[in-house]
Amino acid sequence: MDLGNMRSNYERAELHRRDLESDPIRQFTKWFGEACDSKLVEPNAVSLATSDSQGRPLLRTVLVKQFDSRGFVFFTNLESRKARHIESNPHVCLLFPWIALERQVIVCGQASRVSTSEALAYFIQRPLDSQIGAWASKQSSVISSRKALEMQWQQIKQKFSDGKIPLPSFWGGFRVQPSTIEFWQGRSSRLHDRFLYTKLGEDSWTLERLCP
Repeated sequence: MDLGNMRSNYERAELHRRDLESDPIRQFTKWFGEACDSKLVEPNAVSLATSDSQGRPLLRTVLVKQFDSRGFVFFTNLESRKARHIESNPHVCLLFPWIALERQVIVCGQASRVSTSEALAYFIQRPLDSQIGAWASKQSSVISSRKALEMQWQQIKQKFSDGKIPLPSFWGGFRVQPSTIEFWQGRSSRLHDRFLYTKLGEDSWTLERLCP
């Protein structure tokens, strides 16, 4: 298969400085709304890049469940590989790959644990089966078979059959507080529009155009 001839000419939209909000979170909110309106599959899905204590990187997809001026929040098992990476090196990147819109957003910053109350507020919104799944899965650990996982899920379901499912002590969330946010819009001839917001202070950002 010849991959060298697989290409598209991006002509869907343009991105100009005059169209950008002064605050990148407001700009992200605008683009995120357009991604939702376009009926993209999982518009809140992001590729999360972390690295271990030796600098070896790892990439996986997670779902952002909250975002505001404080940052972008995702939830996970706190004993998972990603959580262990963040504990040793909190510098992470998020990539929103909105390929159907010929767009991507890259968020770089530091991740830190959200409070237990924030984790609980989200946990109780999850479907019952997902709450059980959080208890049943020792995320990133080796497991003997799919059947073993399903049996564990059934045991947890039976254990909590008479009441509400509590928040596991090993489950919570991380907030990525951005230091940079890049907005990328595909253009024809590979002359893409790229704008980088860099945080200077509490509510201060610089904005620069990058060469594609």
